[in-house]
Amino acid sequence: MMMLSKIKQIASVAIVCSIASSAIAVAPVKAETICKVADPTGTPLNIRSYPGGNVVGKIRNGKRVQIFEITIDDRGKPWANIGSGWVVREFIACYER
Repeated sequence: MMMLSKIKQIASVAIVCSIASSAIAVAPVKAETICKVADPTGTPLNIRSYPGGNVVGKIRNGKRVQIFEITIDDRGKPWANIGSGWVVREFIACYER
């Protein structure tokens, strides 16, 4: 009788451990998008007040940026809003981490 009680106790612990490990394994991992300035000329990238507008600043290669909006100008060129202004989208490289 005591042996049967011990077996039930061990089985209960095994079930609880199995349920707990299943809950942990289900948590998804969220990828993070990293974007950096990647101007092939090696010069700082112009930041503009609007797509094709006046230069309001510059940002160096390798600098991490966040893209808030993308738009296409009249000539079909994509532009990215990085918060401090607009840059030509083709000079921003993004990847998932």
